[in-house]
Amino acid sequence: MALNCGIVGLPNVGKSTLFNALTAAKALAANYPFATKEPNVGMITVPDERLVKLTELIKPRSVVPTSMEIVDIAGLIKGASKGEGLGNQFLANIREVNAIIHVIRCFEDDNVVHVDANINPVRDKEIIDMELMLKDLETVIKYVDKFEKAAKSAKKDDLQRLEFARKLRTHLEAGKPVRQFELTNEQDEETLGSMYLLTSKPVLYVLNVDEKAVINGNKYTQSFIQSIHEEDSEVIMICAGIEAELMDFEDPEERQMFLEEMGLSEPGVNRVIRASYSLLKLITFFTAGEKEVRAWTLREGSKAPQAAGTIHSDFERGFIRAEVIKYEDYVHYGSEHAIKEAGKMHVEGKDYVVKDGDVVFFRFNV
Repeated sequence: MALNCGIVGLPNVGKSTLFNALTAAKALAANYPFATKEPNVGMITVPDERLVKLTELIKPRSVVPTSMEIVDIAGLIKGASKGEGLGNQFLANIREVNAIIHVIRCFEDDNVVHVDANINPVRDKEIIDMELMLKDLETVIKYVDKFEKAAKSAKKDDLQRLEFARKLRTHLEAGKPVRQFELTNEQDEETLGSMYLLTSKPVLYVLNVDEKAVINGNKYTQSFIQSIHEEDSEVIMICAGIEAELMDFEDPEERQMFLEEMGLSEPGVNRVIRASYSLLKLITFFTAGEKEVRAWTLREGSKAPQAAGTIHSDFERGFIRAEVIKYEDYVHYGSEHAIKEAGKMHVEGKDYVVKDGDVVFFRFNV
């Protein structure tokens, strides 16, 4: 699955610390701006209690979770759209990801310098938003010029693209990101997709707090959440410091004890991963047998042959049918045999849209 999320934010907000905790990698986490210059790329395992439960029921010889790609991108500063700092590199890297994890600093620490000298999460978000919108505006203006030349032919499609680009330009000039622009038809959607605009990407906000605020937040998280009440974006609070400490525990029981001492039921990165997975509009289906229980990643809305193709191209090419068990039924009845006896295995054809949590066996012939 080629889809990925990019971690962005100002310098020194905890991006690389979060990346290390997500991937168990060792990206440089340092107390000075631009410690990350080249983007770090890692694969992260998607935590899923359903996979754990299926494993307990089936007791397979092997278990394979699904995963997704995460990218730690260099910190951005004011003026990035004009090339300040590592601006051009940052913007090129962010253009290549499918969704954004925007890390916002919501903690005070005199030992960790802030690029703008004081803590103000609303301002920090606005800096990044503005730089991305300025770059998008620059791109859209070029498209307006291009479409104006094409529209001289007076063809309906060319005129419609020009009208769309002009409306999009006005929207950006009003200081609004592209993801808040309402699309009214398929052609506008296709035109927008061809522009690869930075602020069209969905966003997950991760508020990096200190240990005291990891449960209930603080004045910084409250002001930030209030500032985005009109956005359709998810917000997660984590303490990157806690996540970094959790990486040092090799014993699962000690790790769990530490979490409980902090008042947490699970690592914050688990919530970040699941939210990122959802942000990309991905779902998970399972294949299950005595040999292997495995989770597979699939785009939301995909049909059975496409799901089969994620396992092997031959499965999609020679697709005959899919034998589907709902996860809830698997847990309720406890075994494939009992499920069949109860008539809870469904036979589905090429038009079946695979649901999140489906346990599927594919029949094919090549």
